[in-house]
Amino acid sequence: MTKFLKVSTFLSICFLMMVSCTKSPVKGSFGFDLNFLKTYQKTVTLTENNGKSQLVVLPDYQGRVMTSTANGLEGISYGWTNYDLIASGKFEKHINVFGGEDRFWIGPEGGQYSIFFKKGTSYSFEDWFTPKEIDTEAFSLESQSDTSVALSKKMNLVNAQGTIFNIEVKRTVSIFNKSEIEKDLGIELSENLNFVGYQSYNEIFNKGTKAWSKETGLLSIWILGMFMPSENTTVILPYKDSLALNTSYFGTIPPGRLTTTDKHVMFKGNGTARFKLGIPPRNVTPYIGSFDADKQTLTIVKYSFKGDTTYVNSVWRDQENPYGGDVINSYNDGPLENGDQLGPFYELETSSSTKELQPNEAIKHIHKTYHFEGDFETLNNISKKLLKKDLNEL
Repeated sequence: MTKFLKVSTFLSICFLMMVSCTKSPVKGSFGFDLNFLKTYQKTVTLTENNGKSQLVVLPDYQGRVMTSTANGLEGISYGWTNYDLIASGKFEKHINVFGGEDRFWIGPEGGQYSIFFKKGTSYSFEDWFTPKEIDTEAFSLESQSDTSVALSKKMNLVNAQGTIFNIEVKRTVSIFNKSEIEKDLGIELSENLNFVGYQSYNEIFNKGTKAWSKETGLLSIWILGMFMPSENTTVILPYKDSLALNTSYFGTIPPGRLTTTDKHVMFKGNGTARFKLGIPPRNVTPYIGSFDADKQTLTIVKYSFKGDTTYVNSVWRDQENPYGGDVINSYNDGPLENGDQLGPFYELETSSSTKELQPNEAIKHIHKTYHFEGDFETLNNISKKLLKKDLNEL
């Protein structure tokens, strides 16, 4: 009996030592967010770079990339996640802001051809409703591997003119290896840098029997990335030529919020004031991004653009030029008029052009996201090459 007690006590001590040495993932880490998401959702994890580069995709949330990491499970979780809403299992009235750093949406949001407002309603938050197909309905999982996942969804959308769009969405998310990142961006990744890069390849097919028409409305692909805000995060939007910056989305941008040079528009991505801006086709450059000085993290977004000029206009009003919209948008979250807030977060967004699709024709859009973390000078070299911005000037 005594011998049994000694053995039992020894095993108990060993177990306690094992438990005490096993660290739970820290909030803010990719491991924490991955465990949380697995608790409430079906997840697909893509990995590269011997597990250091990872991302998680949620098929039931329209195949969005919820978050990613450049340093494995203990690394920073880059995407913003709405823990309370996801854990509640409930749906909100106007929009379900689950989060995610690459989520699929469809434009236009505002205007006479909007799919978010019904005909005859006011352009106010009370009358604004996100279509359930891009808000609460799941995408079908078609195939997956360690580095890629393909999804699809059939939708029937109705715009403010009563036009019905029968469409099929195809979406493939792929994570990049080191050489693919270096080739795509024209850079060399040193050993003192952690990195993750991925893309979403998105298509919309006209599955109706008639061609789309500008007179009755068109659609576009819209990809939005939601990221963690901070007082030391700067959103960097390069532009070319004489800038025609669109700042009319949610009223006048508060004074002092934007810094505009002859090559960049910048603002603090801190999620404390609600405003949105856009850059039209003639001003865009291949890259937009942000820099978090606290976490020494540089985010780069690259997107497909072939010089088209027909972009849906998502401003919340009837429009004289409904196809003179923006290619790039950036949003800083903040309190609504009633004091409620969606986030806080900030967004980096890109859109496809649009066209009068014949039956079975498609439009496509590629949105690529890269995160680099580590040595400041190395990050600065990447910023100067891609964003044309010296981070020492921020």
